[in-house]
Amino acid sequence: MNHDALPVNAPKATTANNYYRAGQMRFDDNGGGAPNYEPNSFGGPAQDPSVAEPPLALQGDAGRHDHRKGNDDYTQAGNLYRMFDDGQRDRLAAAIAGSMDGVPQEIIDRQLAHFDAADADYGKRVREALKG
Repeated sequence: MNHDALPVNAPKATTANNYYRAGQMRFDDNGGGAPNYEPNSFGGPAQDPSVAEPPLALQGDAGRHDHRKGNDDYTQAGNLYRMFDDGQRDRLAAAIAGSMDGVPQEIIDRQLAHFDAADADYGKRVREALKG
């Protein structure tokens, strides 16, 4: 997949961009530390609505569907958390807190909101583990 990074194979036009990372034949810096996902907090790519495809008339208008709207992203996680006993909950919170070491506070706060949405006790335990 990375054969096009070889100078002899590289495109002459620099207007085409992709976010290919890793894979066979990688011989450069692999994009450095740049994030290649969206949304992100580190200046990585972001959707540009000005270049979105226009609606396509089929039998009525068709356009992009925001798959995020109407999703229930928290019930299943909360149900799983509530199946754990107190020891499992404490170990989970400790493991999460340990993996957040060095993460910017803004991102920790955003993640804590997800734990709260799954189960209030989940967020509370992770907060306590972060302090300890």
